[in-house]
Amino acid sequence: MQRIMDHIETKHSPYDMDTTAFDSEVYLEKLLKDYSLKQIMDTEAAVVKDTQTLHSDMQTLVYENYNKFISATDTIRKMKNDFKQMESDMNLLKEKMGTITNFSEQITGTLQGTRSQLCKLSEKHSLLKRLQFLSSLPAKLKEHIEEQNYVQCVQDYVHAKKVFEQYGQQPSFDGIRKDCDIIMADLKQKLRAEFHMSGKTAETLTKMGDLLLQLDEKPSDMAAEMLVCASKRLHEQIVMLQDQTERDMIEFVDLGIDGFLRDLTLVVTAYYDMFVAKHYDGERDDFQEVALKELNSFLNENIDKYMTLVQDRVESDIGLGDTHIMLRALDRLHRRLLAMRNICCGLEIQRNTVDIIISAAHQLMQTHSKALKDHFADSLSSVRLSLVSTKSDAVVSGVHLNDLITNLYVTLMEKVRGVLQDLLIFLQTDWSFNIKCDYKGALCVEGIRETLLIGFLHHISKVMNSFGDLSTSSLPNLLLVLSKTCLEMEQNGIHVLISLVDDLYEIDSENSTTLTHETEICAEMRETAQNLLDTYVRLQGSNISQMLRKSVETRDWLNCLEPRTVRAVMKRVVEEMSSIETVVASLYEQQPHQNERTTASSDSSRKTHFSNLTGSKQQFRSNWSNYTPSQLESSYVSNIHRLFSERVDIFTSVDFSKVSIVTGIIKIGLKTLLECVRVRTFSKFGLQQIQVDTHYLQMNLWRFVKDENLINYLLDEILGSAVHRCLESTLMEPNAVEIICERG
Repeated sequence: MQRIMDHIETKHSPYDMDTTAFDSEVYLEKLLKDYSLKQIMDTEAAVVKDTQTLHSDMQTLVYENYNKFISATDTIRKMKNDFKQMESDMNLLKEKMGTITNFSEQITGTLQGTRSQLCKLSEKHSLLKRLQFLSSLPAKLKEHIEEQNYVQCVQDYVHAKKVFEQYGQQPSFDGIRKDCDIIMADLKQKLRAEFHMSGKTAETLTKMGDLLLQLDEKPSDMAAEMLVCASKRLHEQIVMLQDQTERDMIEFVDLGIDGFLRDLTLVVTAYYDMFVAKHYDGERDDFQEVALKELNSFLNENIDKYMTLVQDRVESDIGLGDTHIMLRALDRLHRRLLAMRNICCGLEIQRNTVDIIISAAHQLMQTHSKALKDHFADSLSSVRLSLVSTKSDAVVSGVHLNDLITNLYVTLMEKVRGVLQDLLIFLQTDWSFNIKCDYKGALCVEGIRETLLIGFLHHISKVMNSFGDLSTSSLPNLLLVLSKTCLEMEQNGIHVLISLVDDLYEIDSENSTTLTHETEICAEMRETAQNLLDTYVRLQGSNISQMLRKSVETRDWLNCLEPRTVRAVMKRVVEEMSSIETVVASLYEQQPHQNERTTASSDSSRKTHFSNLTGSKQQFRSNWSNYTPSQLESSYVSNIHRLFSERVDIFTSVDFSKVSIVTGIIKIGLKTLLECVRVRTFSKFGLQQIQVDTHYLQMNLWRFVKDENLINYLLDEILGSAVHRCLESTLMEPNAVEIICERG
């Protein structure tokens, strides 16, 4: 409040130059009284300066607005002239309006007595017009019916009914009313006939239904008949759509939207407006509720028919057409059904497009799953055909196997990646639907991971595992290829594919208790690789065993000549092992802890005695060549040897390394040779031939294994068994054996 008072006092102060209350005399008097000479001179200088500044600003303002001032002057001059002309016109207008007023007063005075008569005449004229309309109504109704202008006909009749209700008791109007009733009764029958006639559009049906209601048809009967007739029309639309097999999916859906769904929407909205939204006095209290229930049933029944037709079309197109085109069509349908839900308020549409889309995703997933399995079967057939037609050269075969493995692995990975990318189209953000928001859709997305990917990996493992059955007579190199492929899948492929599907489809598999974990598939794939590799070892071992067994069983060991050379089968065994080692080495690298044999070890292979010192530990091996015939008669030597020797497991699982694989094959072959020797009887020269053969094997097989003692032990067992089964246990001189083996 004080600030306001101060402002008012300042505004009316005689000492403020910027206000209208400024008084120069009072201001000067106060200045001379309160200020010193210097302050007065400074004030004068300030006032002069402000005056000059204001004068300069005024001149600038005038210069800048000079043209405006000139234009304003011309405008004012022109307005002055125009106002003079306007003033004269207004005076003339005033005079004329006065004249008109006088004439109006004269007319009013003259017609004052006949005004009531004119009103009566006007009312009679209006009545005569109505009577004229009624008298010509039957003819007009017939004319409208002939022109099929049923809407105007019903409007005229409804308008005339009000007059009939007021004057219908008079004889002159009663005849006209009866004629009109007869005409409208015929129109009702005609409308009903056309209402039930097939081929009418939904728009025509609703229009005729509305006309019949205006003609006092019973609403409950009309409601039931409207739904029946509309069902016939919609059924015709369904039949027509069933024949549109040559159209693509988008054209098919557009045809259904523009035809079936448009008619259905029109019928539903018209029915709702006519029977649900209106109240009829002559009907039951629950008429609107029953009508709404019937409409809801009608809507869902026809939606279900159409959606079933669409689903059948989708199922027939899955895997044959473009998935993107199919989803574009379903997206349009989904948008239209959403619009129908907004239009049909109070109605519940149970069927939706998302179910069809999810079903399509499932079906496409099954199609892709079958395609993956077929592709895998074709790839395996190509591998088998390639292996059958490949030359048996070891080096070329090893390189060729690597190419086969690479091609098989890469094609499988690329095929699966392509399938996962293809199915990703269902989750595009530009669709109006989102299947992941639906419970079934979320299960479908997880099904892509479990049913498609994990299921296909299980299928790979199962099919490859079936080749591990010895009864299938699989090619040995095929087993190697499949085993190495499984190992590559276990080490790299499974992780890549599972990570890919989890990233693409945003699946949290780590925290899920229902999804298959990566380690489970890896363990299964490694088990399959192990089984195939073990089968390969047994199969190759069986091939080596077959050669050795036949060489022992087909020879007459009691009538042998003195050995002069190594038997050919032993050379063949060494060649086969070299070939196998070359092939295996091209696939399985040497493990870091499995060092190759040293040069010192190779020197021992050229000696007939089987003993060697490795470091400070003595490796014991039998030395049959150093025993005399009298010593050989005792069985204590072999018994002591078995006592201090470790048991050798023949049919154990091998490691994924070259040395372990080749060692497993050698063990099976030597074990077979041992068992064959145990059931034969040898002469002196037969024993010596076994001695030469075992020494040759010892000279050549040691380089294939890590533990030379294993080979020496089995060879010692073979030679020991031959000694026990010999009639005359006399061995050759070590030097002679050495010479024969080196001569080969």
